[in-house]
Amino acid sequence: MIKTKRRGNLIIISGTTCAGKGTVIKKLLEKHDTMELSISYTSRPMREGDIEDVTYHFVTKEEFEEMIKQNAFLEYEKVHYGQYYGTPKMEIEEKLENGKDVILEIDVKGAQNVKSMFPETILIFIMAPSMEIVKERIKERGAENPEQILKRFEVAYREINEVNKYNYVVVNDDLNVAIQKVEAILLSEKCRVDRIEEIFVENKEEIIHEFLMQKEFDNKIKRID
Repeated sequence: MIKTKRRGNLIIISGTTCAGKGTVIKKLLEKHDTMELSISYTSRPMREGDIEDVTYHFVTKEEFEEMIKQNAFLEYEKVHYGQYYGTPKMEIEEKLENGKDVILEIDVKGAQNVKSMFPETILIFIMAPSMEIVKERIKERGAENPEQILKRFEVAYREINEVNKYNYVVVNDDLNVAIQKVEAILLSEKCRVDRIEEIFVENKEEIIHEFLMQKEFDNKIKRID
């Protein structure tokens, strides 16, 4: 009886360092072929292990700045070492119109920029169980010096203080449970009343409805008599 809108949902998943948001997203994409990850543009050079149009869309600084002039990004940022990162507008719009749910993995600042342009965006924040666990996970990587670790902590604390700007928060203390929670969030969003395009009834249902309405009318007439 209910026809829902075909347009997909725009989903932002952010999280603190070592919270496991990348793993959560990877598992969601593996399980749901209706979901796609938005690939960002960047002006930084390709590194070992990067794959064109998979890791990023790689362009020059001049090309990126031209795209900025053309208003091609939902949001973009120039990071401290001078390289650009941006979320493409047209590619995302096309996927949404084709019924795909599009996931953006971006930071808190970028999330707020996108939300201002697309108020219907679903914002989900992934958190580690504790900062102590974050510290242990960073140490396990063994790829950063104490100064870099401290910087990560500063950013993490700053982002946690912005969590009230999100629609949902999921603590990733168990990966499978965290994924189930995100899936439940997205399923509930599909059931929102504002996603209803129209309500319709079939012929048999119309006949039953008319019969009930007529019977109610007849009963009222009898009571008056």
